Amino acid sequence: MCQFLTFLPGNSFSATYSRNSSWIFFCEEETRIRVPELLETLRRYDTSKDWFLGKALHDEESTIIHHYAFSENPTIFKYPDFAAGWALSIPLLNKLTKRLKSEALRSDFTIDLKHEIALYIWDNGNGPPLTPVPELCTDGMDAHCVTTFHSSLPLCGNPVKKEDIFVAVKTCKKFHDDRIPIVKQTWAGQASLIEYYSDYAESSIPTVDLGIPNTDRGHCGKTFAILERFLNHSHGKIAWLVIVDDDTLISISRLQHLLSCYESAEPVFLGERYGYGLGTGGYSYITGGGGMVFSREAIRRLLGSKCRCYSNDAPDDMVLGMCFGSLGIPVTHSPLFHQARPVDYPEDYLSHQVPISFHKHWNSDPLKVYVTWLAPSKEDKARPETRKGFEDEL
Repeated sequence: MCQFLTFLPGNSFSATYSRNSSWIFFCEEETRIRVPELLETLRRYDTSKDWFLGKALHDEESTIIHHYAFSENPTIFKYPDFAAGWALSIPLLNKLTKRLKSEALRSDFTIDLKHEIALYIWDNGNGPPLTPVPELCTDGMDAHCVTTFHSSLPLCGNPVKKEDIFVAVKTCKKFHDDRIPIVKQTWAGQASLIEYYSDYAESSIPTVDLGIPNTDRGHCGKTFAILERFLNHSHGKIAWLVIVDDDTLISISRLQHLLSCYESAEPVFLGERYGYGLGTGGYSYITGGGGMVFSREAIRRLLGSKCRCYSNDAPDDMVLGMCFGSLGIPVTHSPLFHQARPVDYPEDYLSHQVPISFHKHWNSDPLKVYVTWLAPSKEDKARPETRKGFEDEL
């Protein structure tokens, strides 16, 4: 996504564009822009000053994905909705570039880039806060909007057949009674091929005992055993493997649409991308709770390498990120997968999504979450339509 460009270490982005520009405008690939109207909107702001402009989002309650920032009043801190587009004035861009060259990024983990960029720019009050711009929109219902966002579920051809998707649910004996029934009451019926992998074989579910003891944190041993089983011991030539936790809620029908945009013969590792140490040569990884999607070719290359868990309780998602990075296989991000619950995200942000997954049952009703956000709908079956109006004006 284009937002990463400015913040890569050693980047010459500022030097390349700042001499002949007043603004740098960032957007998503599906953002629609009325360019003349956008330019007119930006003219309201003095380009000699530091400006950070965008559509403002805020947390209603403190959330783990933002490290519980502003826990006393999370609504006070505003950060941009990337889908609406956001802008930096050149003086501010130059200051950020200079700062990046003189001091290392402080955060080890990159979880929600839009929030972390806003924190970095604000710099504990030393930099500007986000200035909300009402013309930067995602719904495009108002005539004054200069941007809008195409929010249809991705579809690049016929949806992948559910028989081509194998679903592996990671569980353990202590969660058989409370979590597995929720899986079966919600999304499991959408899956043609599903198995439950545990530390205990229970025929009533049934679960498969992989011979890996349960661990309180990190499930690398279990995950690699699932990958080995998928590739070498069963499941024929099934193209895709999805690994989820027993407290993950997922829409298989929407996943079928999304996977139509990827080639299973290529090494694909897909989900919600997090980062570790990206400012100092670290790596990206797919966070496990939102669901990890593998093409068969990705698994073949992974298991054909020497990369393995350093312990059974190592963090599986981070180890996989390191392994695929060493193989030169990029992790592929989709914002439709979610490591947290719906309440952990701003309502305005989710309003322009067709989500594929959420994670965690803590302090929420998972059945209600599934019905509200993930249950199959008519929209899931519809092909995206061209958004006329904005596109006609480009």
